[in-house]
Formats: sequence, C-alpha cells, structure tokens
Amino acid sequence: MKKITISFVLSFLVAFVSFAQVDRSQFPKSGPAPEIKIGEAETFTLDNGLKVFVVKNDKLPRVSFTLVLERDPLLEGDKAGLTGFVGEMMTAGTTTRTKDQLDQEIDFIGASLSASSTSMFASSLKKHQNKVLELMADVLYNPVFPQEEMDKLKKQTLTGLAQSKDNPNAISSRLTGMMVYGKDHPYGEVATEETINNITVEDVKKYYETFFKPNIAYLAIVGDMDKAEAEKVVKKYFASWKPGDVPTFTYEKPKRPESDIVGLVDRSSSVQTIINIVQPVELQVGDEDYISSRLVNQILGGGSSSRLFMNLREDKGYTYGAYSSISPDKLIGRISANASVRTEVTDSAVVQFIYELDRLVKGGVTEEELAMAKSNLTGSFGRSLESPATIANFALNTERYNLPKDYYATYLQKLNSFTVEDINKTAADLIQPDKMYITAVGNGSEIKDKLAQFGEVRMYDNMGNPAKEIEMTDASMTAEKVIDNYLGAIGGEAAAQAIKTAKVVMKADVMGNALEIELNFDDANMRFGQKTKMMGNVMQSSTIMDGKGVTSAGGQTIEMNDEQLEEAKMSAFFIPEAHYTAMGYSLALDGIKDVDGTPAYKVIISNPSGAKVTNYYAVDSGLKIKNENEKAGDTYYSDYQEKSGVLIPMTWTIKSPMIPVPLEAKVSSLEINPTLTESDF
Repeated sequence: MKKITISFVLSFLVAFVSFAQVDRSQFPKSGPAPEIKIGEAETFTLDNGLKVFVVKNDKLPRVSFTLVLERDPLLEGDKAGLTGFVGEMMTAGTTTRTKDQLDQEIDFIGASLSASSTSMFASSLKKHQNKVLELMADVLYNPVFPQEEMDKLKKQTLTGLAQSKDNPNAISSRLTGMMVYGKDHPYGEVATEETINNITVEDVKKYYETFFKPNIAYLAIVGDMDKAEAEKVVKKYFASWKPGDVPTFTYEKPKRPESDIVGLVDRSSSVQTIINIVQPVELQVGDEDYISSRLVNQILGGGSSSRLFMNLREDKGYTYGAYSSISPDKLIGRISANASVRTEVTDSAVVQFIYELDRLVKGGVTEEELAMAKSNLTGSFGRSLESPATIANFALNTERYNLPKDYYATYLQKLNSFTVEDINKTAADLIQPDKMYITAVGNGSEIKDKLAQFGEVRMYDNMGNPAKEIEMTDASMTAEKVIDNYLGAIGGEAAAQAIKTAKVVMKADVMGNALEIELNFDDANMRFGQKTKMMGNVMQSSTIMDGKGVTSAGGQTIEMNDEQLEEAKMSAFFIPEAHYTAMGYSLALDGIKDVDGTPAYKVIISNPSGAKVTNYYAVDSGLKIKNENEKAGDTYYSDYQEKSGVLIPMTWTIKSPMIPVPLEAKVSSLEINPTLTESDF
C-alpha cells in the first residue's frame, strides 16, 4: 500500500511540474493533419446510364436510396414556380395506387418516401427494402398527376406567396436575388400569382417526361447492403428506366457592379432593417480557392467568434448576430454578409460591414484567427463523418465535380496546409468591397437618405420589382388633408364622431378552423375590448379600461406598461382618424405609394411616446386600404359598406407574424352605438 501511495505522489509531482512548465500564453502547435480513412463508396453504372454509389453500413438494419438528377438550372419564365409542384404531384398517386393508398403503404412499414423536381428519396428497415423500392419505382414510372392535387397545391402556394409579401426575410431574399442575378436568370426570377396560375398539369407532366431520365441521374444507397446485393436490386427496379435526350441551358454570368449599389424595400412599420451585402463569385467545389474560401468565411462571419459577430454584436450591440457565407455553385456562386439591425443604426451597421470586408482584403488575417478557423472547420468535418450519408454525398460530389479520388480523404491535410499568405490571397482574389450590392428591407423614411452615402439608392417593391415612383400632382396636399378627405369619403367627420360605441364580430377560417374575433369600442370613455375565440373558447384577449391595459393568452394575464398602453390606444378607436387631433398625435405625409396596384397616400401617425403606425389612403377614393404595424402585422381593408351613415370596411385581411397564413376576417355582425357594460370588456 505504501509503494502505491509513493508512486501516486511521484506521478502527481511529475504531472504538476510538467503543467507548470507549459507556456499558456501561446496556442499549442497542432500536429500534422491525418489522412482520413473514409469508407469509399463502391460504384457501378447500369446500361441506361444510371450511376450508382453504395456505402455499406450495417450498424443499423436500415437502408436508404437517394436519387439525384444532374440538370442545368431552369429558367421557368411565365411559369415560375413550376418546379415547386413536381415532387408533390409525383407522389400524389400512380396508375396503381391513389395518394391515400400510397401513404398508407408507406406508413404501414414505417418507411419514408418523398420527391422533388431534381430528386427522390426512400428509406426503410432492411426487411422492407423491396417494398419501399417497389413504391419508389411506382412513383418514378407511373405518376398520374391528378388535377385535384394541382388545385390544392396552387391554393397553398398562393396563400404562402401572399404571406411572404409581408415577411421581411422573404422580401430580402427576393430583392437580393433580383439585384445580383436579374429576373431573367434562374436564380433571380420570382414566382407571382400570375405565374403560379399559369402552371397546368400538362406543364408538370412535360417537365417529368423531359428531365426524369437515368442518363443524368445518380443513385446513392446507404445502409445495410453491399455492392453485390445493390446490383441485383437496382437492376430489378431501375434497369427498365428509359434514357433520353435532356436539354441543356447556358446563361449569361452576372457581373459585379462598377461601384456599390443600394437596393431598398420600404416597410414603414419595421423597427429593424434586414441588411444583406452581396456579390456574385465564380467558385465551384474543387476549385483552387474553394477550401481556402471556407477558412476566409469562417474568419469573416462563420460563427460567434468571427469578425462580423464580434464587431456588430459584441462591440457595437447593433444586432443579435451578424454572419457571412461564401457559397460555391456550378453556375455562379455568391458572397454574402447579413444581419438584422435596429433601424436607427442601419447606416452605422453598413459602415461596419464594409469596414470588415475592406479590412479582410487589405489587412489580411492573423495566425491566431487562422488556427481557430482550421480548428472549427476540422471539427465540423469530423462530425459530418458520423453520418453514412456524408460518405455518399462525398462520392456524388467527386463524380459531379470531377474531383480527385482522394479529395475528401486528404481534405484535412489540404485544409491545414494553408498559410496566412494563402488565405490573404484568397480573400483578395474573391472579394471586392467596393463592388457590392447592398440590400436593405426596413423603414424607408428613416433610412433612405442615410443609405445614399454608400451608393445609388434604388427602390423596389416587396416582390423585387423596381418600385413605381408616383409623383404628387397636388403640391398642397398634406397629411391632415388626407385624413380630412378620408373622413369625408366615409360620410363626414360629424357622422364619424357621432359613433360613440360599436360592437363588431368578425369570422375567419384558419387552416380549416373557425375563428371568431369580437371587438367592442367605447370611444367616449376610452374603453376597448378584444376577444379571439376558437370553438367557443377564448384563446386571446386584450382590454383597455380605467386607464389600464391588460392582455391574456394561454392562461396568463399581463398588464401593459405605460408605453405599451399608449401604443395600444392608437388602434383602440372604432374610427381612429376621428380622434387623432384630440389624442395629440402627429401626422406626416410620405408621398404616394403603390399598394398592390392602387396609388395611395402614405401617412405616418406618431403618438407623444414615439410609437408609430402607418396608414395608406387610396388617392382616387380617399378610403383607407392598409394599416402597417410592426408588432400586430399588416391589415388590408376592403368591401366598404354604409352603416348608420358611415362607410365601414367589412373585410379585413390580416397578415401577422403570429399566424402562418393571411387571415381574411369578414364582419358577420355590426352594432353602432349599442349600450356597453363592463362585461363587454
């Protein structure tokens, strides 16, 4: 026992002395990167041209089949959105099975089966592989493309498109694509209501017949199957697949601008600006600069220790996170840096983005940054190898990009071989900080003039089209006159102010569920009550009464603070315009804007606490057609009808970040000047 104790003490002392001699001020030098022993995919090719890759992994009794089509990007033109229907239509039934039967058979064996315009995927337990392959082949060979499925998909797509028009991230994506690539490029075109409605079942069928050919396809098999068995099952289910000629396409490569250009979409209700700074780049997987570009991006904006993150979040506090990406592509790649920032620091944030891009190109990186980037990317690469599907993807990439056979086996060696000088050269070769597209989605009246310092500011609408510039023909028009015209259009200010109380019930449908919204207004006593019901149960409510405001949802009740209460009051009147003056609100006219094809005066209403809402009033009729509120969402007003001498909108279309689809609420009952009690609130 004594010998054991002495041995332990000596070992502890040796370890302590060794620890004390380590210089902790220096990063430990990494050893040489190993050549990774990646299980190679075995390959074979059918007579019809289908290339097959097999990655055996028998740790679990499962097998998956991924079919990928290698076609050129497709410009869909007046049928933009077509490819989004193909996969769903293919799995909507075959000549031997209805959609319900197909779904039932898949569910019965616990399998999965899906398709897209360029791929198919099936997965099951090993013992069910023949069944899932039978179903996969049935979908591949015998889709019937039912019209009823097309009708349903169109409706869903149009609903999603309508919602995306008020989604800042979707707007930013469309704007960026249009500016960088143009609408006559596959990566820049935008699906609209018109193009979606142009798509027919015959279009989907023609696409399928044109592009689903084995001679442009790869099949990756991952799981409990070896090459010998794979050859048998693939020949059984895919050998009869007929090859054919597939059209190819070429497109003019987008160019970088001669100098920075700013694209702006005005969302008046926004309290944040989505910034995206982008330029195209010619970069593919396997290019000389590809791996080094990943290190460049990791240092610039690849994570929470990157330069952009540390600058814009940790140092300046402009955003919750700032990131970048350098994305390769066979056609054309893209460099991007982005963040959502507070409106008031929009221009300052752009300054910092450009500063970091410029500093990277001109000043280069440090040894410490490069070491950390290598460590991060090495770790993520190692973790990716835990998935057998990664090996299949490596095999597919090797074939698709004509990579050396040992490209991924020696990936870490190549990654760790780059020096500071190499990375600095890559940054300088790929990035031009003075030739960027700077896109912004935010409050135009607050940020437009500030953004002009970075380049020409071009205005766009929420679909990526150049915004229609509508000139004010009446130079004497003011915000106050717009409100007066509105009150006159609905019946006159006196008639509007004569409405002291109102009770409104609206009904809507949310994804098949009946919704009822009850609104009670007591303008004379500054009382307001709102209840949202589903199946008779109150899901959410808000009340303003006795100088206090509360909201309730999910069994929790929260009292509004003073600022929230004052903001809520801005929408707590039956006809708010009749009370703007009395409430001390200020009005600002921000020109004429296009609201879904209708020219409308844009009026910004501010209360003394600084809260704002924005209303749009049609130039021709004077009626209010839209309200913007950053927190509550956007509301569109239509179907005005005369009630008690006043025109009232009977349809409210609500687009809120809180609901997944636009909510069309129709007034089912309306009482003017009823007697209201406390129970109504």
